[in-house]
Amino acid sequence: MKRVCIVGAGTAGLCSARRVLENKMSATIYEQTDKIGGTWVYTDRIGTDDYGLDIHSSMYQGLRTNLPKEVMGYPDYQIQASDISYVPSEIVRNFLEQFTNKYQLRDCIKFLHYVVNIIPKRDKWQVIVNDLKKQSIKFELYDYVMVCNGHYHTPLYPSIEGANIYKGYQLHSHDYKNPSRLKDETVLIIGAGPSGMDLCHEISKVAKKVTLSHHLPESLKTSFRSNVDQKPDVKYMDERRVHFIDGTMDEYSIIFYCTGYKYAFPFLSTDCGIHVDDNYVQPLYKHCININYPSMAFIGIPYYVCAAQMCDLQARFCMKFWTQQKTLPSQYEMLTDTKQQMDARFAKGYKKRQAHMMGEEQGFYYTDLATTADIEDIKPVMTLLHNESSRRFMDDLLHFRDDIFRIVDDNHFIKIN
Repeated sequence: MKRVCIVGAGTAGLCSARRVLENKMSATIYEQTDKIGGTWVYTDRIGTDDYGLDIHSSMYQGLRTNLPKEVMGYPDYQIQASDISYVPSEIVRNFLEQFTNKYQLRDCIKFLHYVVNIIPKRDKWQVIVNDLKKQSIKFELYDYVMVCNGHYHTPLYPSIEGANIYKGYQLHSHDYKNPSRLKDETVLIIGAGPSGMDLCHEISKVAKKVTLSHHLPESLKTSFRSNVDQKPDVKYMDERRVHFIDGTMDEYSIIFYCTGYKYAFPFLSTDCGIHVDDNYVQPLYKHCININYPSMAFIGIPYYVCAAQMCDLQARFCMKFWTQQKTLPSQYEMLTDTKQQMDARFAKGYKKRQAHMMGEEQGFYYTDLATTADIEDIKPVMTLLHNESSRRFMDDLLHFRDDIFRIVDDNHFIKIN
């Protein structure tokens, strides 16, 4: 029986294990925490855990999803709970627990096992793992590796002149747990992606003043509370003030970075042939399979997607080739295909750091995977609803979570309020 190593017991790792098992392979999930759920697991702690490892989850208190639950389930296993569409994070974590139980995945998971290194060994993978409770190192051999460690765990900070001499408090959204630390403060939020927008809304409930700094070409359409204003990019900081590129300046007691995360795979040896350049993970065939070693796959790299749906699709994509039902193209053909697709993206104006961003074009990516591997595609309604909810998020930040959606069929949804 072929053995598959899966790194992480979150959304990607769980559906990957399910697909491995149904293809009569052996699955072992290594999870560095003691819980199922990955980024959906909340902890009060920041910094490091009991074993000196960086805290993985970026979850904060009171989080409600910024996507409707109708697009957040797996293709054939949906989130059933609640009449509302935008649900508390606990609902999602419970959903993942239920999925684990339904497909009998718990026996596959080795909790409190930290993957130290993964090294190619001829036609196998040597996986070096630390059993954290026993503090003992194990060496295992696997036929395949699925990297499912997510990409919302290693903070990305912008390079801003003077940030090192600024006297105020500086915080990344990864370490944000609740708004109490920001009560009655003057806060500069840097970054207007989903987390920047959402946390601006949360923080403005308690802060004295909030400024949202971003490089979008024009001010955001959505309404904010009266204590929120918008500024362009930061030019530099001094000890007390922040200077913006429009020539204005202001003083803030807290700088809050909502500047995203870095793709990080500290457990991969350089021999694995994967490198990350400005958040572009390469060389990957279809944003998924390691072109240098096609027995390794990365599940969940693309973002602004229906994540659980896509992870399941990617796992099925890999299984089709790893079970020899389909034959992968040659290395040259995979590199050529990847270059053509990425050149087309860059020609549209995508930056290197946006190499894996899907958004409005996610449906084309799903169909490409499905067609290439001859597997069932994600239902078009998922892409349509995801894109509609994303537009509502940008246009009506204060009220979009009041929306309630229902799926009608594979191609249609309705808003019922």
